[in-house]
Amino acid sequence: MLDHQAHHDALTGLPNRVLFNDRLSQAIEKSKRNKLKLALLFIDLDHFKEINDSLGHDIGDEILKEVTHRLRGTIRDEDTVARLGGDEFTVILEDLNQGQDASSIAAKLLESLAKSMHINDNVLYVSSSIGISIYPDDGVSAKDLLKFADSAMYKAKDDGRNNFQYYNASMTELAFERVVMETSLRAALKNNEFIVYYQPQVNGATDKLIGMEALVRWQHPTMGLVAPDKFIPLAESTGLIVELDRYVMKRAMMQISQWYEQGLNPGVLAMNLAIKQFQRQDFIPMFKELMQETNCQAEWLELEVTEGKIMTHPEESIKILNEISDLGIELAVDDFGTGYSSLAYLKRLPIDKLKIDQAFIRDLPDDEEDAVITKAVIALSKSLNLKVIAEGVETKEQRDFLVENGCKKIQGYFYSKPIPADELELILRNGF
Repeated sequence: MLDHQAHHDALTGLPNRVLFNDRLSQAIEKSKRNKLKLALLFIDLDHFKEINDSLGHDIGDEILKEVTHRLRGTIRDEDTVARLGGDEFTVILEDLNQGQDASSIAAKLLESLAKSMHINDNVLYVSSSIGISIYPDDGVSAKDLLKFADSAMYKAKDDGRNNFQYYNASMTELAFERVVMETSLRAALKNNEFIVYYQPQVNGATDKLIGMEALVRWQHPTMGLVAPDKFIPLAESTGLIVELDRYVMKRAMMQISQWYEQGLNPGVLAMNLAIKQFQRQDFIPMFKELMQETNCQAEWLELEVTEGKIMTHPEESIKILNEISDLGIELAVDDFGTGYSSLAYLKRLPIDKLKIDQAFIRDLPDDEEDAVITKAVIALSKSLNLKVIAEGVETKEQRDFLVENGCKKIQGYFYSKPIPADELELILRNGF
């Protein structure tokens, strides 16, 4: 009890400055170990003193409790929110791949805190200003990160309040671009601006199409066709990837069923499966429903998961992958050779196919190291009774090297770039 009182704020129950400093030091150590970034958000309520002075401390205290409730409701479970004193709060965001990832949370916090508060028959509006510092970009000590986040918060006050600023000005610019992009991304999902392209997968020995990979493109009303590398990382870090994935799956599965109904033979449809789907309880029921709704047979489908992403939560991944495999759907490990999967885990995964990453294909057959790695992956797949496919194949020499060494399944510009459904239909009808 006494220990709790010593480390927590009496009014809000949040960690106080002592516990916050301890948590921040621990988070820095963890980030250093895992080679990830963390963000420190320093939040100060706008014009809180005036409210306190005019309406009294009782109302002020109720506002602080409501702010605490909203902060807790906006951040992730693993993040820390603390009250340093007065109307100053801090949030520690861990496990970030890039500093800009903090901007989504900062924008949500601003939005949440700006909504009206109903307190003792008063309707009050309290906005906030947020300063953000990033470990290790801005500093590596708890003291420096706090000082820099505080300094960035004053920059937000000077900029008109009710906004966030990074300690590093160019980061703020990038972050605002990102917030605009996120808003566009949400609107694009509502307005059906995404289209599915298909890249043929071919038997390199016979030049016959054996399947295709579904790839998403964004048909933006003003920017035109936006490439995936411009929006997929953002969709992943904001969680929008789940909705986007499901949208693509539905479109692609409807299309493949239609081709089969027309008597064509499109082979197997490969679709990327975001690892965030694994954290959703409803994924398997949703997928079963999608198969029924689109009239799609399990043997027409293959789901691709990235090696590095599986290994983030291997046990969880194995469980979900087994459930997918039980549906009769093939599983492929994408970008194989670039992650850190142990062979022990590989043996336990219910996978059917390895996809050799294009990084190893690019310099074939001349690069000795790439040739050795590619042959090793082909040999590994054979010994584990797995199929193998190479992506990023652009030249006849690459294709011939792969086929000669036992990898007949080929995907890449040598046969075709990703193309819209109507162009792929021509290949289905007339061949290459």
